[in-house]
Amino acid sequence: MATSNGSSTGTKITALVVDDDRVINAIHCKRLNKLGIENHVAANGKEAVDLHCSGKKFDLILMDRDMPIMNGIEATRELRAMGVRSIIVGVSTRSIKQEIQEFMDSGLDDYQEKPLTSSK
Repeated sequence: MATSNGSSTGTKITALVVDDDRVINAIHCKRLNKLGIENHVAANGKEAVDLHCSGKKFDLILMDRDMPIMNGIEATRELRAMGVRSIIVGVSTRSIKQEIQEFMDSGLDDYQEKPLTSSK
């Protein structure tokens, strides 16, 4: 990623993958790595919130909707209430318009069906 002064060095883009499915985590982390994005994993929304409470910051958050302990809707609302301005992309297998809208309304910037592909 080039910085504004045109050099290829600089701050690396960071992402947090929040999903309770290890296979999906591996797929998404591999895709992010191919793009040169440093990534971290949280197994549920509470872990994502706790990471931010401990001072971690991410440029991008890939948020699953359905997880134990704290789901993606609750976690996204909590992160936004904490002032987190990261780009949050909801990633789910849900395709019903109303369910997608409910997820979007929690504070998402975008929504994609999983698993993510290179084109997405």
